[in-house]
Amino acid sequence: MEETQNGGETLPTDAEESQNGNASSAVVETEEEPMVGPGPPPPPRARPKRPLQFEHAYLDALPSAQMYEKSYMHRDVVTHVAVSSADFVVTGSVDGHLKFWKKKAIGIEFAKHFRSHLGPIEGLAVSYSSTLLHVQMGLKFQDPKISQIYNRCKLCRNVLEWRTGQLHLGTIQAIPFTGDGSSAGLSLEMVSVDGLLCCTISNDKSVKIYDVVNYDMMVMIRTEFVPGAVEWVYKQGDVKARLAISDRDSSYVHIFDARSGTNEPIISREVHLGPVKVMRYNPVFDTVISADQQGMVEYWTPDTLKFPETGVKFRMKSDTNLFEIPKCKTTVSSIEVSPDGKQFSITSPDRRIRVFWFSTGKLRRVYDESLEVAQDLQRSDVPLYQLEAIDFGRRMAVEREIEKTESAPQPNAVFDESSNFLIYATLLGIKVVNLHTNKVSRILGKVENNDRFLRIALYQGDKSSKKVRKIPAAAANVNESKEPLTDPTLICCAFKKHRIYLFSQREPEEPEDATKGRDIFNEKPPADELLAASEIGKSSTTSLPDNVILRTTMGDIHMKLYPEECPKTVENFTTHCRNGYYDNLIFHRVIKGFMIQTGDPLGDGTGGQSIWGREFEDEFHKSLRHDRPFTVSMANAGENTNGSQFFITTVATPWLDNKHTVFGRVIKGMDVVQAIEKVKTDRGERPQVDVKILNGKRRNNVSVFIRVFDSTNHKVPYLTPQHLGSEKL
Repeated sequence: MEETQNGGETLPTDAEESQNGNASSAVVETEEEPMVGPGPPPPPRARPKRPLQFEHAYLDALPSAQMYEKSYMHRDVVTHVAVSSADFVVTGSVDGHLKFWKKKAIGIEFAKHFRSHLGPIEGLAVSYSSTLLHVQMGLKFQDPKISQIYNRCKLCRNVLEWRTGQLHLGTIQAIPFTGDGSSAGLSLEMVSVDGLLCCTISNDKSVKIYDVVNYDMMVMIRTEFVPGAVEWVYKQGDVKARLAISDRDSSYVHIFDARSGTNEPIISREVHLGPVKVMRYNPVFDTVISADQQGMVEYWTPDTLKFPETGVKFRMKSDTNLFEIPKCKTTVSSIEVSPDGKQFSITSPDRRIRVFWFSTGKLRRVYDESLEVAQDLQRSDVPLYQLEAIDFGRRMAVEREIEKTESAPQPNAVFDESSNFLIYATLLGIKVVNLHTNKVSRILGKVENNDRFLRIALYQGDKSSKKVRKIPAAAANVNESKEPLTDPTLICCAFKKHRIYLFSQREPEEPEDATKGRDIFNEKPPADELLAASEIGKSSTTSLPDNVILRTTMGDIHMKLYPEECPKTVENFTTHCRNGYYDNLIFHRVIKGFMIQTGDPLGDGTGGQSIWGREFEDEFHKSLRHDRPFTVSMANAGENTNGSQFFITTVATPWLDNKHTVFGRVIKGMDVVQAIEKVKTDRGERPQVDVKILNGKRRNNVSVFIRVFDSTNHKVPYLTPQHLGSEKL
């Protein structure tokens, strides 16, 4: 065999290479497995989910602001909010007080106040409404998509409903339409009906019924049982204004006529095996959805209190997913029905929101908002679901407190007017979820770190206070309409808050003064707030120092304080300085490119207390922001939890505004702050070599570890005997 030398390597000849190639081919043929039959077909490709048509139009009819625009006070913690189609908002609190608010073109205004019950309001219901549209002539739109939809209306199968300034699909029997499609003489009438009655229940065995429009209590019903849940179960045009009330101690549901003036029910029947906890009426199918204390869900009609004969496609609950709640060993917190009546949502203590199809009882969506999922999202790389570590820890602590508080408002999940979006409050904020694409469209209130919103109500009605609105022919061209016809508003109540919060499409007018201007004081503040204010007033700002020198093992840090803007914080800080509280304390937390923190006697970030022996409130001021490095601010574990710990920033940190009290600035010794920032730290952000605030008794410091200068005479320091000891300077 011939061989060819190539760089010291022996290569085969062409003939040998060809022979080897044939051999390898033969081996491949012998090793090939015989065919035994046709294989299974490839799996079908999943069809891409179609986007929701006109999604932007639906979202334009919903609140979009990141911060709440206004808040109004109650005398106690607000637990119930509801919206009436008569352009009213109704709110109730734990002290039994009920308030009516009139919806204006922009925002709301107070209408009337009632002391509804001596005890807490445990149930609030507003009668249901519907929106009717009358079309007298044809329409012609410039937008080809809108024209295409409207052309189908000529077949008398669909109709466009003028709702919230947008066009939505609905159904009627016939539509008058001109052959040439002209809009001459066009007249549209939108009529909102009912939403005129409101009722409340409490543990005093009384039911109060109110006329919403006239601000008057029209009927009081005395029951022989303690009410458990209440719901209006009549439609516009019904002779009787039926009101369903459940017995807290039995499985009975009683139907009353609100206009009869009698305390005797029309009909009573057991609809569950246990006491009914929640009821919600579906006016489209004239059916009530209820749930008992065991989580069992039932359908029944208001007339007979029996299972409906029409409107549903099942006869056995085993054919549905209605056993999902008890199977998960949880209960029902709230039920909400979509405006089209085809869906309903259920919230539960297990922090899952379940969306069911009404006609089949099948599950459509399940959204898990448990704390474990929140922690996983916090560790993910999705910015939409992430918070600052300190904010996330604070919110988790609030969530655990909510679980232990039985009197907290029950969270709910409401549908928008198109029934395509679900809105509910979470740890992260208020989520707006597209049910069609199963994606979060927006999150409201994510930046509101001091408020945990729970129960919500959505207003998407017309700006006009008139019940009938006529739209002229010139307004038929949707593209020419510049001013929105509605002011969509989300009304919320929060955990342990005396306020209702309004989210709209407008941010607060003055973001820098948001804490002053958007929170309206329409009631006398609670006693604890008045006490805090009086304590602040007692602190004389004229006697508080406004300069401090902090001596550390790495040098001196000169600080300017703001006693006029933050009197209580400055008093706490300077008193600790004089009393030697900060002697020998270390900088226990150092984060490069962020801040240095100290003031904890335990040295691990968990200790420290104020000079009053308790936590004290925040003091935010519009002129003091985290808008520059070397800002001195209080560390805390949540709202109004200030003690002794403080930190100095090394960069601008605007995300800390309205979360931590700014009470000083470093005016000299910035190099010392930067030197401390650069020390090596372990994984827990603790310096490997201790950086301390110097002890006041050290002789070679010329002065104690802190000099406090009087605001009236900055040249002469005053020192306490505790700092000087027996030594003389």
